[in-house]
Amino acid sequence: MLKKDEKQIVCVAQFMAKEGKTDELLQALHRLLEPTHKEAGCVRYELNQAIDNPRSVVFVEKFKDQEAFDFHCGTPYIKRLLDEVAPALAESVTVTLCKEILP
Repeated sequence: MLKKDEKQIVCVAQFMAKEGKTDELLQALHRLLEPTHKEAGCVRYELNQAIDNPRSVVFVEKFKDQEAFDFHCGTPYIKRLLDEVAPALAESVTVTLCKEILP
């Protein structure tokens, strides 16, 4: 049986920029890196852009536990992202929560 890290939360958040809004979306998402890295429960928080479709921008995130992830989701900068920024700049947002499969 494969072992999973049952405590840490891995989040993959994919944003598809609206036509002509990619650079603006990237700038808005990039601003989240510094404050999120300062969160006590942040293990990993990286921003990526698809090679074959530059409008596709993906955060790969890892938090030490559900409480840390919930804290992150409740911060003013994430609330603003979800309530204001994403609706204005992204045509879709897909969030997938995962558990890491351990070696």
